[in-house]
Amino acid sequence: MTMSDLRLVLFDCDGTLVDSAKLIHEVMVRTFTHFQYAAPTLEQTKSIIGLTLDIAIARLQGKAHADEEAVGMMAYYKSIFLQTRSELGFEEPLFDGIREVLTSLEAREQLLIGAVTGKSRRGLNMIVQTHQFGKLFTVSRTADDCPSKPHPAMVTECCDESGIPPSRTLVIGDAIYDMQMAKAAGATAIGVSWGYASVADLLSAGADAIARTPDDLLRLIG
Repeated sequence: MTMSDLRLVLFDCDGTLVDSAKLIHEVMVRTFTHFQYAAPTLEQTKSIIGLTLDIAIARLQGKAHADEEAVGMMAYYKSIFLQTRSELGFEEPLFDGIREVLTSLEAREQLLIGAVTGKSRRGLNMIVQTHQFGKLFTVSRTADDCPSKPHPAMVTECCDESGIPPSRTLVIGDAIYDMQMAKAAGATAIGVSWGYASVADLLSAGADAIARTPDDLLRLIG
């Protein structure tokens, strides 16, 4: 097998691999309440999952850009995240069928698997440790490494590191930001229907295909 035979599959994390909306929303509610703002609704929180945290907070406040206050709220969010995560009922479980799909993909010699996530590096490491992913992700980029989605840097940097061009790269995610990021990078965008954005929104954002079950990913990746 040569490099020209390899393909890169980059997974978003929240809403694609793990169901983290309940946890993210609870931490966001506690953060907004601490800063004496009205708490966002669950649907509002779902709409910003995938963005870098300071930008996500600013969006929930109706701001176009993250300002000093949003950065301060981000710091508070991070400071209470682990404690909230440890409480009963706020785990980040894998979606049903995801582990089996990842195991199948990992066994394919022609594929390299990576992660592109709005989580921090610490957050991604916790997911890897919690779900015993081992060395599943050959390459990865987080909110600590790159500009927020939909900027294409997460994808292009993973491509550069792996030596696989965007034309042979698939980005799998549940958010419009994932689809926009993939298309901006020149990669194939596959949306998943079990996450936090509607299928219609994913298609409008540029999805080349939609996986309606995890098993669909095995067919779409080929």
